[in-house]
Amino acid sequence: MQMTILHNHPLERPGRALQLFNERRKTMKNNIPFSQVLAIGLMLFAMFLGAGNVIFAPMVGQQAGSNIWVAMSGFLITGVGLVLLAIVALTRGGGTVEKLAQRVHPLFAIIFSVLLFLTLGPIYVIPRTTSVVYEIAINPLVQAKSNTSLYLLIFSLLFIGLTILLSWNTTKFVDRLGKMITPIFVILLITLIVKSFITPMGMIGQPQDDYVTGTFLTGFTQGYYTMDVLAAFVFGGIFIKSISSLGITSEKAVSALFIKAGIITMIGLVALQLSMAWIGASSVEAIGFKNNGGEVLAQSAIALFGKSGIYIIGTVIFLTGITTNVACLAAVSEYFEKIIPSVSYKKWLIVFSIVGLVITNFGLNTILTLASPILLLLYPLAIALIALVFTNNLFNGHRSVYVGTVIGTGLVAVLDALKDANIAPEAINHFFGFIPLFENGAGWIITGLIGFFIGLVAAKSRKEPAAIINMSGQEIRKV
Repeated sequence: MQMTILHNHPLERPGRALQLFNERRKTMKNNIPFSQVLAIGLMLFAMFLGAGNVIFAPMVGQQAGSNIWVAMSGFLITGVGLVLLAIVALTRGGGTVEKLAQRVHPLFAIIFSVLLFLTLGPIYVIPRTTSVVYEIAINPLVQAKSNTSLYLLIFSLLFIGLTILLSWNTTKFVDRLGKMITPIFVILLITLIVKSFITPMGMIGQPQDDYVTGTFLTGFTQGYYTMDVLAAFVFGGIFIKSISSLGITSEKAVSALFIKAGIITMIGLVALQLSMAWIGASSVEAIGFKNNGGEVLAQSAIALFGKSGIYIIGTVIFLTGITTNVACLAAVSEYFEKIIPSVSYKKWLIVFSIVGLVITNFGLNTILTLASPILLLLYPLAIALIALVFTNNLFNGHRSVYVGTVIGTGLVAVLDALKDANIAPEAINHFFGFIPLFENGAGWIITGLIGFFIGLVAAKSRKEPAAIINMSGQEIRKV
């Protein structure tokens, strides 16, 4: 009996002892302290906190007026909530946007990824960020003078030149700079927000234009312009790697950590965007209606703090803008070097910088107008991909379902993009106005669902093989 007890003791069984040791080590790794969870949550928050995405909520606030909370509930779905879902979808869909989009078709993956990276880089984000920095940090100081276009040209040359310099050789400088800037950025924005609550600039007015009716869906589509969901497809891998680097191996622990960090991030983003919307809504009496959120934020800072306000917020916006530009320029250049290796990373830097410089000098209003059709095309497709990955196992991952949903979504998304570009809007509304929610820019939801069910019927009739995604995010094909 004694021998039996000794034999079964873990110390008398090296294999069992090693197993227990490994399990205990995994448990220690998977149970990280809250301070580390907080750090990861703040890192994820910082990834989406830039100079560009704080300018849209103030405009929603100004235009929505007394309907601000309804409008912002829609805005927060696309501007905040879907960001986290996009990263989770990325982990389940293969870890990269190309692998995720290949579930539809390899050609679609190439087209979608190229449009995504171009929009993230020279077509939209780089010009938008540069223009926002100019609008907030420089324009209030020179707007009373002539030749403001010359000031924009000079500033954009210097700013994008600095972007090239910092992107030329990737070092830890930008990462460290970002870690220093984000807390300063948050503190000064909190100062601005608190001041706006203590001494409001004015009363909230009446809703304008599209915010009188269709308030929720208008806010929903305005959330597109933050572009954070599309950015999540590109930057999500960084977050995923950061969790892996901590030695966390359990799928359950990764999910738990992600949820905890995600809650911290969502709280931060929701608080920020609601506060920005409040500033916009309460600013009309003091500064009037403005053409873009950059003007709203800049003039609000002056109204709240006097001329010193523009120096404070201008400095911070400048620093956050440069880190945003560097991250986006590096990401798009690395991607195109990968798909076209004959052109080096540094050559792509120059090419995309020149394109971004040219577009920047059309001005912020023009940039937002030019980019709007592209975002109206890409965002519904991105949302459709997220929804498909989350429901993959419900329809056994049949490719026909992916294809049908994307075609159904894409057809109306193209029509919305054409309308936004002012290409035959009346004719499009006349012929396709029968689609529910079409006039509110959400008709793609209906046609996407129709495509989903058509694809499902086709898959069942053709007896397509299943492609199940397991708990580890790996695809298991079944005949």
